[in-house]
Amino acid sequence: MEKIYVFGHRNPDTDSVTAAITMSYLKRKQGFNAIPVILSSISKETSYALNYFKVKEPMFLNDVKLKVKDLDYSKGYMATTDISIYEAYKKMVAEGISKIPIVDRDKKIIGIVSMKDIAEECLSGDYSKIDTSYKNILVSIDGEKILKYDNYIKGRLIIPGYRSTTFINEVELKDTDILITGNRYSIIEYAIRSKVKLIVVTNNQEIQKEHLKIAKDNKVNIIRTKYSTLDTIKKFNFCNNVGTIINTTKIHTVNENEDLSNFISAAEKTKYTYYPIVDNEKKCLGIIKFANVGYHNKKKVILVDHNSYEQSAIGLTESDILEIVDHHNISNIGTTHPINFRNMPVGSTNTIIYQMYKENNIKIPKNMAGLMLSGILSDTLILNSPTTTNIDKDAVNNLARIANVDYKKYGFDMISYGTKLQGKTKEEILYTDFKKYPTEEGLIGLGQIYTTNITEIEDEKEEYISLLNNITKMNEYKFIALFVTDIIKNGTYVYFSNDAREILEKAFNTEIKQGTYLQGVLSRKMQILPSILDIMN
Repeated sequence: MEKIYVFGHRNPDTDSVTAAITMSYLKRKQGFNAIPVILSSISKETSYALNYFKVKEPMFLNDVKLKVKDLDYSKGYMATTDISIYEAYKKMVAEGISKIPIVDRDKKIIGIVSMKDIAEECLSGDYSKIDTSYKNILVSIDGEKILKYDNYIKGRLIIPGYRSTTFINEVELKDTDILITGNRYSIIEYAIRSKVKLIVVTNNQEIQKEHLKIAKDNKVNIIRTKYSTLDTIKKFNFCNNVGTIINTTKIHTVNENEDLSNFISAAEKTKYTYYPIVDNEKKCLGIIKFANVGYHNKKKVILVDHNSYEQSAIGLTESDILEIVDHHNISNIGTTHPINFRNMPVGSTNTIIYQMYKENNIKIPKNMAGLMLSGILSDTLILNSPTTTNIDKDAVNNLARIANVDYKKYGFDMISYGTKLQGKTKEEILYTDFKKYPTEEGLIGLGQIYTTNITEIEDEKEEYISLLNNITKMNEYKFIALFVTDIIKNGTYVYFSNDAREILEKAFNTEIKQGTYLQGVLSRKMQILPSILDIMN
């Protein structure tokens, strides 16, 4: 069953992460292979919630770009150097591919063989040189094993075209010679007594008992085939190991984890028809024909707690968005086909997901109830945020009952744990919950953290301001600001880069300086962002 990745925004908060998990559980109950993922590291607050309800942290997903491994390619298509040219040819015909990667025993690519290489060998190769195995000869000429003493057969191919007496008198045979003949018994006996490497008897001719006895004494390999001498000769050249015609130049491999767009760019320069695919250990996985490359196998995704490209996974435009569940303003994401888009003016994405569980009659287990509760309490500041609705309150009361917790105590413990700043760099603190917003005047960035002790920030205020200014300049923001919300006082302190003062003063209709306290301002979504956008747009 095809995977569906469910994720929140790029700097995941508790509502975003828990929504990915609870939404995935809902979809799995509906018969989909939904997998929750995160786009970056989780916060202490989120970690507290996951640990409390004994839920594993979702796996990390770097991006949703199409990778080479997502494409339909000929998996497992390769050959080792010791198979015959004939077997390699049959593999190419069966797969409909005119080239095949040649690998060693560890599946590392040595070279490549094409139909063109085989044709050149047939037209201009040295028919007299044989370098192969007894087994390959048997397969190539549909032979019957009569006597076998050697696995490896290497030597000179000889076809006795003279009269028997002339051949015996004038051709000196060596122990590396390979002889193809029919019922020319005197020549067969001469060859056996000369201890040649191999005799191939054609036309299913009987081999005399005395000759077999001498061959056993001299350890001469013998194969019999139903084909005529002429047909046997035609097929014999294909019995050589494919490694004898291997091409070790002009080989361009592509890693399975390569972005499809990067592969296409490289392929348009090299202009090869086929590309062997390898893993990170350089082991061959198969081959792909460039003409067959397309965007058919896009990653299937469901977005929760966001609906903008700036906040979502890298490469989102290369994915197939199936569904969006969010409680923010509708942003700039577009799709090429209709999707389920659930957007409600409530305090948390998990409130919407709770409604979806009820609508679909999906029983909510204790751990999923606990995670939904955690997301709602986090986003509504334990139902104190102005974004809180009666729908949120109803969800919290029901979920707290299922999760068997006192939501006020649990919510305060969870948020308080998340406000601890020890061990974090200032940049990590800024990006704890940081979102980008495009405006008519340029891109802005708004970070929000929660605290029970503002002195942790205030004592190092100048360093935070310097960081805000540097990031603004390096990333070409119009400005960025950090809003520090005190969950005990129910208000927010604001710190900002230099170009933000005038806009912030207009947005909040008050004099703003670094660390100004805004009483009653708790919600970035409902109070902070709309006030700023009204001024800038």
